[in-house]
Amino acid sequence: MTNRIRKEKRTFVLTAIIGSILIVLMVLANTIWSSKQTIVATDDAVSAVSSFYLEAMADRRAKTITNLINSGFDQMGKAVNFVEKEHVNSQEELRAAIGKVKTMMSIDRFGLVDESNMVYTEYSTYTGGSRHEFLSGKTMEGPIISTTTVYGSDIQLVLAIPTPNLRILGKSFKACFIQFDISDVVRLLSVEDESRTYFGLYTRTGKNISGTELGQYIGTANLFEALEGTLSGDALNSFRSDFTGGGTGNVTFSAEESETTLFYVPIEGTEWDTVVLIKESVIQDQIRDISDKNLATGRRQIFVALAAVLILGVILFIQFRKLSKDRLEEEKANSRNYLTMANTDSMTGLRNKHAFAEYETSINQQLQEGSLDKLAVVVCDLNGLKYVNDNIGHAAGDKLIKDAAALLTGHFTHGAVFRIGGDEFAVILQGKGYDTLEPVAAEFNRTVEENVAKDEVVVSIGYSVFGEGDRTLHDVFERADKLMYERKQQLKAMGAHTRD
Repeated sequence: MTNRIRKEKRTFVLTAIIGSILIVLMVLANTIWSSKQTIVATDDAVSAVSSFYLEAMADRRAKTITNLINSGFDQMGKAVNFVEKEHVNSQEELRAAIGKVKTMMSIDRFGLVDESNMVYTEYSTYTGGSRHEFLSGKTMEGPIISTTTVYGSDIQLVLAIPTPNLRILGKSFKACFIQFDISDVVRLLSVEDESRTYFGLYTRTGKNISGTELGQYIGTANLFEALEGTLSGDALNSFRSDFTGGGTGNVTFSAEESETTLFYVPIEGTEWDTVVLIKESVIQDQIRDISDKNLATGRRQIFVALAAVLILGVILFIQFRKLSKDRLEEEKANSRNYLTMANTDSMTGLRNKHAFAEYETSINQQLQEGSLDKLAVVVCDLNGLKYVNDNIGHAAGDKLIKDAAALLTGHFTHGAVFRIGGDEFAVILQGKGYDTLEPVAAEFNRTVEENVAKDEVVVSIGYSVFGEGDRTLHDVFERADKLMYERKQQLKAMGAHTRD
């Protein structure tokens, strides 16, 4: 009996031990398997988010460049109208008008081309047939986008439009064009995140025209040549065919012992693509680190493995959403910062000409819809800037511009104040600003007349309100501009300095 009891006890204990060991091993195996499955699923999910994030970056930059190009074409049309209204009677006057256009558009180079391919700029006249690609044809059917190399290295973007009805100095002019450094555009769009995220601008032949490095592996080399040997022949041919054909897509390859993804988006109206490259996604790195830590925790907590797995899943889900949200918020903040930089005048802190153009588009849309009835425009011109620059110095001229900005914002507190040129400003008034226009303008003019006597900052203003027969903000602007010039003559008679 005793032997039987002892035997039963030994069997029970042995069964309990073996059973416990089996349960521990099963729980441990299940925990490890579940943790590994969680890591795989997390990596897949993060890869999908990373791909979406990468595509959004490339697409957003492509649209930004498209908007800049469209804005340039729109501004050129306005520039041609401006030159026509200047009533040019000599080459000196033509160059002066071109100089004014450059100042208004805040660009480095603006030119007009006559029927014999002579190019007229602010400082020179030259034959442009061999220098500018867009003049290679006999006629221009529409807007043209091209590039040119300046001084052997600097790549510039060239936008040109035909001007079939433009006649100046008895000559017919067939085109006008603007140039600006591609590097200035790319500087606003480039992104680098701890040497893992890169941006570049490429032609459809794979040539890098932005000068930015697309990671250490590709650098500034031709895109197709850099990927030879990294991608299989079929994969490279498929990528080349899609890229040169203006497609949108991505390609993943191994470089420098890491997975690298390249995404490309064509820029509308051009033969270029924006390309973004990510090396070991930031989101993926952070999520993988969290997964590794939770895997170690799961191994230590065998007896609460099921609860730990559940908690791990919740933590991963929350962390995944938080990281994704933070990353997207950061990108939105960067986009807002780029937009602010592009729309702000660096000297005065006022909104600039680009911001005015966007504001004008919005106002015109409201006028078309009939949702806006109170609108006034104040056109402003700083008196004596050239006199101060020539006789006192540009530092004093810069201070005069800042004083003018302060004078305008101090009086037109309920308006949107813009610096639209070197010495030119504009104020758009709606609502309360519109209702108080007359007394505010009167007070402003009294202050200016006092400043004439004190030899302080003097600003000529003219204003007008939206009325019957007006269709766009430009209609109001033109009337205000004429009144501003009349006011300028009044202040000149009082002793104020002018450009003369």
